[in-house]
Amino acid sequence: MAALGEPVRLERDICRAIELLEKLQRSGEVPPQKLQALQRVLQSEFCNAVREATVAAFAASEGHSHPRVVELPKTEEGLGFNIMGGKEQNSPIYISRIIPGGIADRHGGLKRGDQLLSVNGVSVEGEHHEKAVELLKAAQGKVKLVVRYTPKVLEEMESRFEKMRSGKTQATDLMAVKTFIFHFAFS
Repeated sequence: MAALGEPVRLERDICRAIELLEKLQRSGEVPPQKLQALQRVLQSEFCNAVREATVAAFAASEGHSHPRVVELPKTEEGLGFNIMGGKEQNSPIYISRIIPGGIADRHGGLKRGDQLLSVNGVSVEGEHHEKAVELLKAAQGKVKLVVRYTPKVLEEMESRFEKMRSGKTQATDLMAVKTFIFHFAFS
């Protein structure tokens, strides 16, 4: 199985197999009709469907899916979703919340856990959170988003943020207790 983030190279492998079949055919070592039959299978609609299903299965097993385009109308009420993440947090930018009753909710094209790849043709992969916010705010009319559903990565990121948040809360609570004890002891 491909490593996380590494694309499945099945299409390239099929192309390479066809190249090898053509070389074998030119060499004359294997009967041409057998090679041609195999080549027809590799180039068939069926093989293409199997390839696409295999790529989708690998992607799904890793918590990823193919990128998709979602177009939302930009209105005075905004787009109806929140984002989190960005370069400064060492994470991709994600749709963290779909606002109930908002544009995104009514449209139905976005999901919590979608990674935001681009806004109106401008890539936000590896960008700061603020850049994505600026692009979304500046958009007018229809907003064209390219997203990819990656819920496992979002869950990991939220878990990391929660640990950081609870660590800060514990540190703040500890400081409050120390301050109380200090004031109590020296009052």
